[in-house]
Amino acid sequence: MITFRNASERELGVILDWAAIEGWNPGLDDAAAFFAADPAGFFLAVDGEEPVGAISVVNHNDGFAFLGLYIVRPDYRGQGIGYGLWQHAIAHAGTRAIGLDGVPDQQANYARSGFRHAGKTMRFSGRVEPKTTASIRLAEASDLTTLIDREAEASGTRKTAYMTAWFSGTANRKTLIHPDGFLTIRKCRDGAKIGPLVAGDITTALQLIRHAAGIFGETVIIDVPDSADALGELCEDLKLTAAFETARMYRGTAPVSAGGHYAVASLELG
Repeated sequence: MITFRNASERELGVILDWAAIEGWNPGLDDAAAFFAADPAGFFLAVDGEEPVGAISVVNHNDGFAFLGLYIVRPDYRGQGIGYGLWQHAIAHAGTRAIGLDGVPDQQANYARSGFRHAGKTMRFSGRVEPKTTASIRLAEASDLTTLIDREAEASGTRKTAYMTAWFSGTANRKTLIHPDGFLTIRKCRDGAKIGPLVAGDITTALQLIRHAAGIFGETVIIDVPDSADALGELCEDLKLTAAFETARMYRGTAPVSAGGHYAVASLELG
């Protein structure tokens, strides 16, 4: 019998293993930061006691939630389990607006559930020649409030719990601060993802990316919304490859982003 329930932090690690199998390439330290964003926001479909599907609907604040990690095990697909889990989990958002980043083959399904297209996000990846900049430093605890404020302005919505955990460094996740911007880079199953990135100008963005490229010595991956067209052009100038595209979709009122030179933190939690 299939039932639905909340996932524990340990089980979130299993969900991220499934995400890796799907090719979504999660970060090595994502589970703790994701779970801190909303411990009640991760859900499983279980067959008896065996997890067979997952989804997250994370409430970032009183007006906004984000949906992601929507996976059903291949051997359980086509039975309506995913949609049942979707309906169960989406109730967690209440009356909040909900955002998601949808892959092309699911966008029509999301539209049938009331989600509307609001733009696209392009993933760029490749090697960047590292170059340090003397004015760039690692973030400290005293920087958290400023970082959260600036990310909220750039993205259009405040995600205090998520960003507090995200900007608190680990062995595999570092946040770099420039006098006119910042970024977080995290080591993933393959390469290292940059996000969020917020920069006052394109020169600052370039300095941050080049400095970050030397942190883990890996291929870098950046998810750039189409509203940040100059940042997308910079990625092309750096010879990064446009790997794939997702659609940002919202059910309810979409946040109003300041735009500019901005890359998203993650496609899973926004």
